Amino acid sequence: MEGVTTLVGQGLYMALAAVAGLGIARLLKRDNTLGCLIAGVLAGALLPVFDYDTGLRAENLHQLVFFVILPVLIFQSAWRIDPDILFRWLGPILLLATIGVVICALITSVLVYYGVHHPTGFPWLAALLTGAILAATDPVSVVARIRQGSANEELLTLVEGESLFNDAVAIVLFSFVLGIASHSVMEGSVATGETLSGVGSFALYFSILFFGGLAVGTLCGLVTAIVILFLRSAGAALMVLVLAAFGSFYLAEHVVGVSGILSVMICAIVSRACLREQQETYLTHAAPTWEWLGLLFQALIFVIMGLVITFEMFTQQWLAMIIAIVAAIGARGLAVFLVAPFARFVGPPIPNSWRLILSWGGLRGVIAVALVLSLPVELPYWWTVQSMVFGVVLFSLLVQGTTSTRLIKKLEL
Repeated sequence: MEGVTTLVGQGLYMALAAVAGLGIARLLKRDNTLGCLIAGVLAGALLPVFDYDTGLRAENLHQLVFFVILPVLIFQSAWRIDPDILFRWLGPILLLATIGVVICALITSVLVYYGVHHPTGFPWLAALLTGAILAATDPVSVVARIRQGSANEELLTLVEGESLFNDAVAIVLFSFVLGIASHSVMEGSVATGETLSGVGSFALYFSILFFGGLAVGTLCGLVTAIVILFLRSAGAALMVLVLAAFGSFYLAEHVVGVSGILSVMICAIVSRACLREQQETYLTHAAPTWEWLGLLFQALIFVIMGLVITFEMFTQQWLAMIIAIVAAIGARGLAVFLVAPFARFVGPPIPNSWRLILSWGGLRGVIAVALVLSLPVELPYWWTVQSMVFGVVLFSLLVQGTTSTRLIKKLEL
């Protein structure tokens, strides 16, 4: 009972900090994520005053992030995308989210590895982990401004859809590299990553996780739609959707052994496509429910980031942060402009102005923070990678997010 009471107290403390963060964002007229980050920092500073321990540790965040937070965030993002427009742009989206993500991750890895230039303390595996994490984009600020300006719905779908599939593929890459890194630590081969047997093993692993996740997600989406149509109740529909978000992840990850994140994403897309005629009946409360759930978990992620961020990161890792910022922005721009010209072969062409939005609007946000918070402390370079990712996320919030409005107006979108 004492453990439950402690857990409830920790949850309430973070929830109150999240609400305070939303208030701070309102006062500063900035994004909610920045407000929650500030609230997290302030909440962390008040902990010694209250003599209170949140119980949050780097070693226990992995379970919280992967089994609670990510399924909700991915399902919520996928649910709000219009399936019809998504299918029209599916070719370019998949092109950017597969080849584009791999290119972005590899370029970022190379730049940060040679930028840091410390093979012992920051080996290739650390660089690859950093590249995989920073390949995940979260254009929440740009999407909000596009919606406010009543811009092209197809541009909005392309930006949101690319980010969604981008996140799923980046998480698969991250899981693969993390598995190698963790095994290397146990085998005592941190610097070399001797367990990586070659490109062929990666291609096979990626294919199994990717297509397996698609298959499980499709099945879960169909079952979800059938159950909702059978129950014929708005309240029951919400309960089934929440269960689908967690259930599709668990089934994929722990039963089948494929990508849970891809399964969650496809489950949301398929179930919404099958239930499009029930948007005004059984699903009338679905959109607002997922909106507040997504807001809650995004707020909690940035509150946690504020709680774990330290002043020493900026005094000891400032150069690594700058290297990561330059690498992340440069790699994203190169990946988009290298891949986008080929979109016309698999779907509608992507205009040059849209490519600029995809490049500069590819902010690093909640997914990048969630992934880096889940790094095991057994990795000797986890703190360096975390500091670099935090630096890139802060740059995204303070610079890219605040200048995106000017870019949208200048491009007359």
